[in-house]
Order: sequence, then C-alpha cells, then structure tokens
Amino acid sequence: MADEQLDLGMPDPEDSGGVGRPKRSSEGEGTPRKLGDDETIDYISNKDVVKLTDAEVVRQRIAKVLVHQYGINPDDMVRDYPLQVVNAETGRTSRKKASIAIFEHGKPKSPETLKRVVVTKARPKNGRTVTKIRTYAQADAQLQELRDLMTAAGPACTLGMWTDDKDLYFIERENTRFEPDFHPLPNWPAGDNEEFDATRDASSLAELRHADEYMLRFAFRRCHNFIHGNEGLPKDAAFWQFLYVLFAKIHDERLVREKRYAPRFRVGVEDLDKDGRTGSPAVAARIKELFEEVKTAYADQDLFDDRDRLTLSDPALTFITSELAPFSLYATPIDAKGIAYQELVGDNLRGDRGQYFTPVGAVRLMVDILAPQPHETVFDPCCGTGGFLRETLNYLQEQWKPKSGTFTSQEYADILPPLREKLAAYAREHVFGADFDPFLRRAAAMGVMMLTDIAGNVYQMDSIAYPDGHLPGNDEAKKVDKLQLGAVDVLMTNPPFGSDIPFSEAAVLGKYRERVLGRGGDWGVAWTYTRENGELKKAGEATAVSPEQLFVQRAIEWVKPGGRIGIVLPNGILSNPGPSDEAVRRFILQECWVMASVELPVEAFIYEAGVNILTTLLFLVRKTEEEKRAERFHGAEDYPVFMAVAEKVGIDRRGKKVLVRSPEGHVVTEEYEDEEVLRVAGTELRRKFKRERPVVDNDLPKIAEKYHEFVSRHEHELPWKARP
Repeated sequence: MADEQLDLGMPDPEDSGGVGRPKRSSEGEGTPRKLGDDETIDYISNKDVVKLTDAEVVRQRIAKVLVHQYGINPDDMVRDYPLQVVNAETGRTSRKKASIAIFEHGKPKSPETLKRVVVTKARPKNGRTVTKIRTYAQADAQLQELRDLMTAAGPACTLGMWTDDKDLYFIERENTRFEPDFHPLPNWPAGDNEEFDATRDASSLAELRHADEYMLRFAFRRCHNFIHGNEGLPKDAAFWQFLYVLFAKIHDERLVREKRYAPRFRVGVEDLDKDGRTGSPAVAARIKELFEEVKTAYADQDLFDDRDRLTLSDPALTFITSELAPFSLYATPIDAKGIAYQELVGDNLRGDRGQYFTPVGAVRLMVDILAPQPHETVFDPCCGTGGFLRETLNYLQEQWKPKSGTFTSQEYADILPPLREKLAAYAREHVFGADFDPFLRRAAAMGVMMLTDIAGNVYQMDSIAYPDGHLPGNDEAKKVDKLQLGAVDVLMTNPPFGSDIPFSEAAVLGKYRERVLGRGGDWGVAWTYTRENGELKKAGEATAVSPEQLFVQRAIEWVKPGGRIGIVLPNGILSNPGPSDEAVRRFILQECWVMASVELPVEAFIYEAGVNILTTLLFLVRKTEEEKRAERFHGAEDYPVFMAVAEKVGIDRRGKKVLVRSPEGHVVTEEYEDEEVLRVAGTELRRKFKRERPVVDNDLPKIAEKYHEFVSRHEHELPWKARP
C-alpha cells in the first residue's frame, strides 16, 4: 500500500498572493499593519485595529450580534461615543462613553439621532461558587451607567443593552413630563424598529429571526445557570428541566407555523414587573401547558413518561422564556443549534465509562470524508449525545439548501418547510444511533428532534453484545432491517477505549470466538509470537479484551460490503508492536480498504472531552467477498492511501484560540466577504461587507480539502472507486 505525504504548509504572508495581508498601517502608507497577540480588527469600522482587552472581547462579540441577529447596519454604529452625563446627586457634568452607540439610519450622528446605547463590560472571573443570574433589580447599580448615558443622549434614545458576557439586560426608556422612566424589556426589537412586540416576534414571518450562534450558546448557558444557580438543582437535573422548556418552545413554534395558533411561548412587557423581581404566573402556566402537550405529541417516540415533570418556579420559567422567545429555533441553522446543544449536554452528562465527547472539528471532518448520501443509512453504535448524527443532518441540509448565501425572512419562510420535511424524512428512515447509557441515548434522540421534529432512531443497547443483550433497545433494534449486521451503509463512531475499561463478559467473548465475518473466530482470543520465526499465533482464550479492539471488528461486521466506516481510535492500536494490536491491524487490512488515516493532536480532545491522548481518525471501506478472493489468489493489492497529521486544531489545551503567525511572529489575517440581511424602515435589505479577520490555525478544514483533491487525483487507482 502506498501513501501520500500531505503538505499543510501555511501561506507565506510575504507572498503577493498570500492569504489576508493586513491593510492597516502604523508605519506609513503602504506598510502592512501587523496584528499583535492582543489586537484585532474592529468589527464595526472594519478598519481600526483595537487592543483586545477582556472588555473589548465582549464588545466585538456583541457588535457581530447586532448585525447578525438584530439586522442593524454597522454604518449606524459608533464605538466609544462620548456623552455629557450629569450626576443626579452633585449636578456635575462628566464625559462618559457608550461602548456602542446606534444612530438613526442615514442621519448625521449626534445625540439627537442616537436611538440605542450598548454598555459592555469584561466578563467577571469565575469563582468557586455556583453561578447565579441576577435579576434586573439586583443589577441596579451597574445599570445606572446605562440609564445615565441614555438620559444624556436625550429623548430619542429609548433602548439600552448592558452585558458582561454573563448577565444581559435590555431596558426601555419611557419619556414622561418630568424624569424619564426606565423599565426592563425581554429583548430588543430588530433593525430600526422602536417597539418590542412579543406576540408579533413569535408569530410573524416578517420577524422570523434566526439565532446568532454566539447568542444561542449564551442563552442556553444562561438558562441552565439560572436553573442550577437560582433554583438549587444539580447540573444534570437542571439540564433536563431546561430541555423540557426548550421542547415547549419547539412545540409552540410548530403550532404557530403549521396551524396558525397564537404564540404562547412569549414574554411581553406586561409579563414583567417594573423591577424584574418576580416571575409571571401567566407565562409559567402557558409553558407548563405547552410541555404537557409535548408529552402527548411525542408519546409514540418514547421520549417522555409520567416521571418527566416541569417543576421550575414562575421566576425561572419567565426568565428562560424571555431568553428563548425572541429566537426562531426553526429558522436557526442546524450548525448553530447543534453546537449550542453539544456544549450544554457535554458539560452536564459526561459519564464514567469512557464516554468521550467527540470535538466538533473532528466530527465535521469525519462526516465530510465519509460524505453520506440521501439514500444511505448512517449509524453510530456509540452515539453519546449524537454529534455524528446531528452533523450528518447538517451536512445533507447544506447539500440540499439553495447556494444563494444569506436569506431574507420571507425567503426562509419559503425554503425551510420543504427542506425540513425532507430532513425529517431522512432522519426517520436513515439516521440511527445506539448507546449503553440511557441518559445519553435520550439526549441524542432529543438532539435529533430539536433539528428535525423527529426523534430519530436511537436505542439503548450494548453494541458489543448485539444482536444479543439485555438492554431494552436491543430487541427494538433487531426488528430494524437496516440495522442488521452487514446492512449499514455508513458507520461513524467514537467508541470507548482504554485498558482500564476492558470487556470481560465470557458469554459475549465466546460469541466473538465462534465466527468472524463468515470465518473462524479471531477475536476473544489471546495472541502471541512464535519463538522460531516471530509469527503471530493464537494463545488460547482471552479473559478480557479492550473495547476498541472489539469495536473495530463490530464496526466492520455491521456495514455491508462496500460500506464505509469512520472510527476514532487511540494511536496505540495502529502503532503498538504488541501481538494483540498487530492482530487488529492485520484484520483491518484483510477485511477493508483503507481510505484515509488522520492523526489528531492531544489538543483535539483534551479541552472539549478532558482526554489527554493521541488519537487517529481511521476511514475504511469493507471489501466484498470477490475482492478478498482476488487478493488471496493474486496477493495484496497496492494502492494509494491518504494520510495526514493534524498539528493544530484551532485551540490550545485550555481552549484558547490559536492563530496563524508570520515568520516574525505577527498574526496573519485574511479577507472575506460577509453578506448580511439588515432591517431598515421595516424592510430587509441585503448588504455585502468586505471584512478581515485573524486566521485560525486549524488543520482539519485543510485536511478535508486535501483529501478531496487526493481522491480526485487518484480516483482510478482506488479499489473501492474502481467498482463497476
């Protein structure tokens, strides 16, 4: 077998055709402005280089949110806008700056045209105590700065926002005959609208607002933290309570969309008391009613039973509803929803049986290389929280979705229904998962449901013991023709592995010794080398086998001849000199064609999964009997194999972003085109922006590109591509 060396060299920043030469200059015209470690390009001006302090990190995130989610034109924003603020107690005037000032579109920027004010602060350092989310009243001292700035701006400024990346508050100014009156808002209206209307936002296609990925993750975290910190529930119980409310939201959207019901998942100004201290019994009653309907609507999908009860207080339900109501989860891209969900579920449901949650980058690479097709069945026998299943749905939706870029609300309203129906049908017929852990199985099914309204087909079973086994999902899976051994088209998985969790059940190992793929059993046995010539030979029955070895065999056994496999393995199984690992490698080469092997650095898993181990993504195609017979007669076939080593995955061990640098150590930037839908005078307008950003040092997307180039170049040499 030949292999091909993969060049992942970064673009030379000195090359005239290089990626993203910085255009800012501090040394004279024509001299590129280099970015330092603590600098970034301001999102609002798209030209200023700013020092990336902790407070600036929050401001830059919110600036993107204002454009992406609220449809506000960045040309109407000014950062650090000065205002003359009068101290109510002393009468003295001082100059203070609004973090972001938003002006009336097309008008000169002055206090008379200032419509909204944003105050951003650095994220507070995490303490050891449980995080509590403060109410509007509890944050009164911090919000006074925002109220002072809005007062200084004058009567035209009616909307304010304050955030420190943990807390987030919206306030509205009501002009009275004397002093202005300020009260909390559930959210901001979009674009240049001046009034928040909860009912309109939840029901009108004109207000269909998909969630910005950062804001959705932010909202999910805040909701969970409120339950965990303010309701006194442990993290896993808080997670399930949050999911109950989330599915009430999804159910309400579906009724509004399909049956034109009046929205019930909403919080209006009338539902908040002036100080934001207590919850609304009316909101809580609506959400509890919706959740009872959810249990009835999905009764046939076996996800809820009588033990599932929504026990949150009125303040908690009001808070969570106000956080989620402004978003259209239906319109939000699958990618954003999947990432937000994975982050939340991974933080709360990590188990102790080697359930390592696969990083998003590795999941995307595996799905990209395996490229599941609309007619193919995809199965993950160790699905955990369902990352591979969700990314498969995202991959196919991107193939089916029109490639016209950013969509207006009305275009979304036309495109999404048939697309979601197609995706739901695919999930129902072709997406399967299984896991030993009943809680992970349920979380995976709910994750698929969040994306498609269909729970998918996720079973609680022991995939090693299948088709035998005592867990409840085993008998269900045996009834599904597409899940029989030798029937699956595409299998992708990250199985539990490690010598500390060996598989030792005698009855199951006995089955593996009986037969393997139509031959005498090579598994469930011990291996050794002969003294005479070092040949590999069986040395009796094994009392324990590492799970990754059994999962390799089971994965191959599960796919049909010609079926594709992607599996995460510890590097040892592919490189250790011991007899048992060599036996695995020989078995793989005997039964499969090797499509690709991608080695990952420890950073890939250490931050997101807490696992400090080198791993490899191995991609295989199961050989047909004819192909194996031909090799027995003519010898092993020589063919090219794609091999790559990812040195960087975009983050370091602590999760901090890693950027590409020039030989001199400067951060390299790239130019890109950003198309956004802005709302001006109640009308949605497309606008394209030429922007520049630091280049994240992540080899995985480049590896995917190189793999497709490799296949295109060597297609005629690849045995599985040469099939008639």
